[in-house]
Amino acid sequence: MNRHLEHMGPGSRVIYNSNTIKPGETQDGASLCPMPVVELTDGSKNKLVQNTVALGVIMSLLGLEFEVLEEALTLQLSRKGQAVVDENVSVARAGYQFAGDNFEPYPFSVPRGPKPLAVWTGNDALAMGGAASGVKFYCAYPMSPSSGVLHWMAKNGRDLDIMVRQGESEIAVANMVVGAAHTGVRAMCATSGGGFALMTEALGMAGMLEVPAVFINVMRAGPSTGVPTKTEQGDLWQVLGASQGDFERFIVAPKNPLDAFNTLPELFNLTDKAQCPGILISDLLISEGTFSVDPDAIDMHPAIDRGELINEPAPGKNGGLADPGTREGGGYKRYEITESGISPRAIPGLAGYVHVVATDEQDEDGVLISDEFTNPHKRRSMVEKRARKFVGVASEVAPPVLEGPEDAEITLVGWGSTHGVIKEAAEQLGARGITVNRLAIKWIVPFHGDVVGDILEKAEKVIIVENNHSGQFARYLRSETGFKADGHIRKYDGEPFMPHHIVDGVLEQVAGKTDVFVPYQEYVV
Repeated sequence: MNRHLEHMGPGSRVIYNSNTIKPGETQDGASLCPMPVVELTDGSKNKLVQNTVALGVIMSLLGLEFEVLEEALTLQLSRKGQAVVDENVSVARAGYQFAGDNFEPYPFSVPRGPKPLAVWTGNDALAMGGAASGVKFYCAYPMSPSSGVLHWMAKNGRDLDIMVRQGESEIAVANMVVGAAHTGVRAMCATSGGGFALMTEALGMAGMLEVPAVFINVMRAGPSTGVPTKTEQGDLWQVLGASQGDFERFIVAPKNPLDAFNTLPELFNLTDKAQCPGILISDLLISEGTFSVDPDAIDMHPAIDRGELINEPAPGKNGGLADPGTREGGGYKRYEITESGISPRAIPGLAGYVHVVATDEQDEDGVLISDEFTNPHKRRSMVEKRARKFVGVASEVAPPVLEGPEDAEITLVGWGSTHGVIKEAAEQLGARGITVNRLAIKWIVPFHGDVVGDILEKAEKVIIVENNHSGQFARYLRSETGFKADGHIRKYDGEPFMPHHIVDGVLEQVAGKTDVFVPYQEYVV
C-alpha cells in the first residue's frame, strides 16, 4: 500500500482493510476508505471474501447499482454452490451499504457507451483467433501463463469441430502439431518459454519439411521455471534462434488481445503461403490480463488463404491418376524448385501424389540428401529455394508506422505488449510540455529494417522501452539496422510497466542523469 500511495492524486480513493492495515501518508486530496472487514464479513474465516467487500465498496463509490454486482457474483460463483453465492452477495451488500453511509462517492457517473462491451483475456483472444483462422487441431501441455488457451479450446473445441489434445510433454505436443499440419489441417499449440525450449527441434522439423504450423510462446519471467505468475519480455532471442540451422519462420508480437486475435488469421495465411512455421509471442500481461472489447470488432470469419495447397486428385495414366512421384518416374515433386521458391503442396494420401517427407535434407521429389547420397549443388539449391519463397510472401507484411508528431523531442520505441503503456506515458509527457512520438514494433520477422532505420535516423532522441534486463530488442534492432538507441527504459522485476515508470525514465534521461533507467528501486525495502 505504501508503495502506491504516493501515486494517488487528488480525488482518488484508497480502500483497505482497517483491521490489518495502518496506512502511510497520502497526498493532498486523496481519500482513505477504511473497511472494517471482520465486522462486514461477520467474522467469516474465508479471507477471500474481503475482496468481495471491496467490490461492494467500489460499486458504491462509483454510483453503480448493486444488482449489477449481485448478478456478476451469481454467474461467477454458481459452480461453487448456493452457499458460496449467498455469502459473497451478503458481504458485498454489507460493503456497499457501509460505503454509502461512510464514504464520499465520486462526483461523477461512470461513462456508459452506446452498447455493452465484451470482456475477454488475451488467452481467450488467442484461442478465438485460432478458431477463426480455421484451426482444426489444437494441442498443448499446460504451462502458465499459456494454459488459458487450452482451457478455452477444451471448453469450446467440440462445438467448433476442433480436435483438442493434452500431450504428455511439450515435445509430444510440438510433434503432434507438425504432424497434424502436414496432413493439411491448420494446427496450433501454445506454451511458455520453458515449454517452447522443448519444442524447438520440432520447429526445425517444420522448417525442413516446409510445413505451416503456428507456435505461441506466452512469455513469463525466466530463466528455467523463473517466476511463473509474473510477466517479462525475455524470450525474444530464444524465438529468433529456436532450433538449429538457417530456415524461414514468421515471428510476430501483437500489441493487445484484439490485435492478437486479428493477427492469427494473418499469420496462418502467411505460413500457408510460405510453407513454414510461424511463432506468435505474447506475454503474461496480455494473455492473463482482462480487457474489454467491442464485440463488433471480433470477426470470426476472416479471409482464409491456404496458399498453393493441392486437395484434388490429379489426372494421369494410372486409372486417371498421375504417376507416383519417384526419382525415375518424373512424378509429383513435393519440393520442386520454382522461381518463387514455393512448391505446390499436396495433402498426404491424395490420389496421384506420392511423396516422402523426412527431417534430412531432400531432393525435389523428397529423396533424402544424406550421408550416402550427398550432392552439394542440390543442398545449396534447396536452401536457396526455401529462402526465396519467404522473400515474396514477407512483402505482404505491413511495416510499422510512426505515431505522433514527426518533429517530437523524444521517440519511444517498444514491441509487443508495451504499446498501450507507452501511449499513455506519451500523453502524460505531452501534458508536461515534452513532445513525444511512438514507434510500436509488431513484426519481428520479417523485420522492416529499412523503414525502421529511416524513421529512427530522423528522430531527435530515441529511447527503447522493454520488459527485460539486457535490452533484447535494442540488440536486435542494432543487428538489423546498425542503429544504436540514445537511451533505454527496462524493467525485469516481474511486474509490467506503469505509465509513471516511463515518464520518470524519460525525465531522467532528458536531464542527462542516465541512459539506462530501471524503475524498480522504489520497491526496495
